[in-house]
Amino acid sequence: MEKSGEFVSEVWPPESIKLNDGKRVLFLTKDLDLIKQQLYDGLDLRMEDLAVDDLLDDINTDMMTPAWVCFDHEPSAIAENAYAGLLHEDERVFTQGALKDGGFEVIVSGHRKGTGSSRETAPQCERWSGVRIVIAASFAPIHERNNINLGQVMGDHEMLKRLQNGESISLSEFTEDYDPVTRLILENGGILPFARKLKNNEIDLPTLSTKEKPMTMAEKIIANKLIGKNGSACFVSPGDAVLATVDGGYSHEFTTAQVHTFLEEEYGVDYSLPNPPKFAVFEDHLLYAPGVPRFGPFIDKIQTLRDLQVVFQKHTGVRDYSAKNGVSPGICHQVAREEFIDVGDFIQATDSHTCMGGASNALTYGVGSTEYANLVHNQFAFVKVPESIRFELTGSLNSGCTAKDVILHILWYYAKHSDTLDRSMEFGGPGLSSLSMDERATLCNMATECSAKTGICEPDQLTIDWLVKRRDNLTEDEIRSSFVYPDEGAHYDGGIHTINLNEIRPMVAHPGNPDEGIPSDPTNGAYIDEIGDVKIDIAYAGSCTAGKDDDFSYYAMVTKAALDAGLKVADGVECYIQFGSEAVKNLSERNGWTELFEAAGVKLIDPGCGACIGAGPGVSNNSEQVSVSAINRNFQGRSGPGKLYLASPLTVMASAFTGKITAWRSDLFEKGD
Repeated sequence: MEKSGEFVSEVWPPESIKLNDGKRVLFLTKDLDLIKQQLYDGLDLRMEDLAVDDLLDDINTDMMTPAWVCFDHEPSAIAENAYAGLLHEDERVFTQGALKDGGFEVIVSGHRKGTGSSRETAPQCERWSGVRIVIAASFAPIHERNNINLGQVMGDHEMLKRLQNGESISLSEFTEDYDPVTRLILENGGILPFARKLKNNEIDLPTLSTKEKPMTMAEKIIANKLIGKNGSACFVSPGDAVLATVDGGYSHEFTTAQVHTFLEEEYGVDYSLPNPPKFAVFEDHLLYAPGVPRFGPFIDKIQTLRDLQVVFQKHTGVRDYSAKNGVSPGICHQVAREEFIDVGDFIQATDSHTCMGGASNALTYGVGSTEYANLVHNQFAFVKVPESIRFELTGSLNSGCTAKDVILHILWYYAKHSDTLDRSMEFGGPGLSSLSMDERATLCNMATECSAKTGICEPDQLTIDWLVKRRDNLTEDEIRSSFVYPDEGAHYDGGIHTINLNEIRPMVAHPGNPDEGIPSDPTNGAYIDEIGDVKIDIAYAGSCTAGKDDDFSYYAMVTKAALDAGLKVADGVECYIQFGSEAVKNLSERNGWTELFEAAGVKLIDPGCGACIGAGPGVSNNSEQVSVSAINRNFQGRSGPGKLYLASPLTVMASAFTGKITAWRSDLFEKGD
């Protein structure tokens, strides 16, 4: 698939890979001046002159293609602004066209390349700039998958040394550590060429050989969905490569245009989907972007994305969750769990926070546009069975803490050390019963910030009660019969870790110091009682992570306490709350919470993504502003140019009234704090 843009190449990948004369290697170093010298002064570096520690770690997809870059859906246009989010002293390191014009065929970085959003535009910006070999110490799982689906070859630093010394390396050496199916996908140039050859019986899938064994929840759901020639086995193990049927999926206006374009290019303008009712489109990401001044130049592109989603929906007949009279029915992840993600389901969608659906004991995770295009057309998903890590919860949270503090703890203590990398995060234990379904959704939602494959919770009576209220077609017995528990004796490659909820303390993730090589990252954990006085300019509450029923009950509790103490939102602070869905908004109105918020000086925003992706009210306007936010990511530039602290819904609202980052306690305002 080379039609969507100007990028044209020889048949890729070749059986033997070498560096081409006249082409270059770009090293993404922590010393940003060195990157500039390579881009603009012709500096060429060699791997042997550098240490891996000299290379940038945790390069996130927002850095590679910020939200505004994704307003283009043609990969060639996206490539013009590759790495537009890498900033030094508030200036772009990569000017427009810098990567494409540099003649680079290899790009090199450190650990955990491609963290954050599932946006496939990130590897596209490299590929359509001429890069076909990506070198890193490790890759975030969704980003690695997107590279594979595009046919991008990935290797390590030692392989680069050999290439720079003139050696040719066989393609098989680049692919030998992958499972047999992934090797086939890479060696055939990506997921769509692979799917075409598979349909034409030009590829034979390997047969699974996994013997009967205890399985984790993720393994059991995958085993239940096996299809094809390698689907005869009833048991799977980590690393097994399989094809599996899915129970549903969705895309949104940031991604649907690419899905539609790729399907037209691969299968013709008359393409059709075999089972459209299983899939949906959402209009939730860009509703407020036209009101953001810096997005003014992109209004026409935003409208094009919306228009192409309408075209796709009418062409295919998938379920339609478009905005009505300018108001969205809600953020896709929240609405999907409210309306159609059920126990035991396997769901894929074009957004990394799809994993939020794991709260309902389902297997859910994000994929790129190319993989989703294959999924909706060919009705199968390629799955590499993930390793698992289990979190055994005990006790119950103290009154000033929420599930957000739990996941911030996990990010700081486990994810920072890659314990969760590319693994399914299982949540269970007696402490899980003390967490509501919405709180469980917070844990699963932010599994992607842990660079995990997904998050999934054990089911219980709360699962049944929550779903029965929202499913007219399901009975309690039907839900219970679909429960998926881990088997006794199931193996967890990431170990089993006990977290005593009683010991959780209010936390933030601080914004780091990107200019000094410390990236803004959700793993930058710190206890609130240890950070000193941090004055704030913006308090932002909402997003898929924190726009649920329970989150609004937290916002209302704090707001009422403040009003009872004669307080309103602190002078100099702007406080925003954004509803996660229409259902949440209706609940707030019925309970009188909306009136409370308005009386306190809170600015309410209809459902959508908004400031969470820098595309709505609540973004910072300059680098000096400080925000405390209940969203899921604090990457540099994610929600404006200012410094962003992640925190729980309770902390965000308490801070709005005190004017500084403050942990909630019931007597907070009584003491005049």
